[in-house]
Amino acid sequence: MLRFENVVKRFDGQEVLSGVSFTVNPGEVLAVVGPSGTGKSVTLKHAVRLLTPSSGRVLLDGVDIANARGKKLAAIRARFGYLFQGGALLGWLTVAENVALPLRECTSLSDEEIDAKVAEALAAVELTAAADRFPAEISGGMAKRAGLARAIVREADIILYDEPTSGLDPVTSITINRLIRRLNAERHITSIVVTHDLLGALLFADRVMMLKNGKVVECATPEKFVVSDNAEVREFLDAQFISEKSFNEAKAGYAEVQVQKA
Repeated sequence: MLRFENVVKRFDGQEVLSGVSFTVNPGEVLAVVGPSGTGKSVTLKHAVRLLTPSSGRVLLDGVDIANARGKKLAAIRARFGYLFQGGALLGWLTVAENVALPLRECTSLSDEEIDAKVAEALAAVELTAAADRFPAEISGGMAKRAGLARAIVREADIILYDEPTSGLDPVTSITINRLIRRLNAERHITSIVVTHDLLGALLFADRVMMLKNGKVVECATPEKFVVSDNAEVREFLDAQFISEKSFNEAKAGYAEVQVQKA
């Protein structure tokens, strides 16, 4: 279980997070939404100790990760996979080589063992056919999937997604969202997804948390989120033309497509 307790973060005296508290349960998909510049990505970086709170605590299974050092910190970070906004693939390596990179840098596995794990990860994101292609030769959606394969190749049990559908067309965005949900179910992965795609978040997440001005203003199931009486949540929903009715219609269509695909 990952838990934030009253986390405050300041940069040069400016408070970006103002007492953020929430819990992510094992196997849960938590979507983090909110206006730009409100602390979503900063929150994500605290989860994996890329940033340390100015005050407050981030606990992983009851352990304050801010105090972890050396091998203990390395062991904590090994539990996480991180999908960066742009995929962060190295252009001079093939897709397979990019996916293999964390195994070559952080493990003592043999080449044969690495090749097997890479093949498994690429198959999981339906990217086997692109293994020998370079990042410049694949689409944006494929690059995101390659980045996701790299995030899961070390069998991380927590995946952090930073705008996984940013810059993608609607159809590809739906594909990525479904992939997040499927990997969560098949591999029992805990997922935290920072996204601007509010409707997508409502369709694939177990809970949706909204940040504004560095504070949590709502954290609820999609069904409760769309009927929230919080004025800031209502404004955010209205700005994207999302109502309880439109959400229910989209949810029904999403479920129908899933059944047909199965």
